[in-house]
Amino acid sequence: MTLTQAALLGLVEGLTEFVPVSSTGHLILASHALGLDAPSLPEAERAAVDAFDIVVQAGAWLACVIFYAKLLLEHVAGLNSPDRDLRIRSKRLIFALAISFVPMVLAGLMFRNAIKAHLFGPVPVAVALVVGGVIMIAVHVAVAPRADESGLERVTLRRAVAIGLAQCLALFPGMSRSMSTMAGGMLTGLDARTAAHYSFLLAVPTLGAATCYEAWKERAVLVTNVGAAPLIVGLVVAGVVGWLSIAFFLKLLGRHGLLPWGIYRVIAGAAFYLLLGSA
Repeated sequence: MTLTQAALLGLVEGLTEFVPVSSTGHLILASHALGLDAPSLPEAERAAVDAFDIVVQAGAWLACVIFYAKLLLEHVAGLNSPDRDLRIRSKRLIFALAISFVPMVLAGLMFRNAIKAHLFGPVPVAVALVVGGVIMIAVHVAVAPRADESGLERVTLRRAVAIGLAQCLALFPGMSRSMSTMAGGMLTGLDARTAAHYSFLLAVPTLGAATCYEAWKERAVLVTNVGAAPLIVGLVVAGVVGWLSIAFFLKLLGRHGLLPWGIYRVIAGAAFYLLLGSA
């Protein structure tokens, strides 16, 4: 993998991780466009690209941690705060995040290998983009007008479980972790901005665990077939662009909701399917 290819993949990751269009799906499509998954390539090189597409998410993870650093530090410190109300809010939020995190861990450990073997391809991603887009449009039209619970303190245990189960859809490349969690949150009554903030906070343990696990599991092929320099370039680009992407998405979400992203997914997924399905 060249430095230019790594930078382009980092750019795609940063642009798509925190908007509901599937960063993994777009990375698979970008890798395909760059010829990094060509059947003529050695299997080890193609495996390294698949691993890179997951590990590069660590750059976006760091961007999320920095973006929410103040809030995260406030609630971590709040666990032992003399302020009873803050202490209760902090414990509830962190417990809710832990509850939402568990289903993804269990499902990932059970189905990781099968998903990588059968669904890490451009055509399954194109189909998932369309399916996720239809879900988002339906949520925007039918659910958003009634989803008005605002504030992270509204994330109850029941909602945390529902969002955690919804997040498991993101195991399918092209579905999108942020789409699944935001749609899941809104289906429980949370407004779009609260669902988005919770989704991004949930990215801290989810992306952190996924990237660490993948980096350790595939360390040999990454070192041999990717190298340190492309990894660093990809992570830095993903981090800088990811931070900007969070701010941009939250501003746009308040004005237009999920509808533009749902429409984009349907159009892009259908176009990719027609192009790749006939290739």
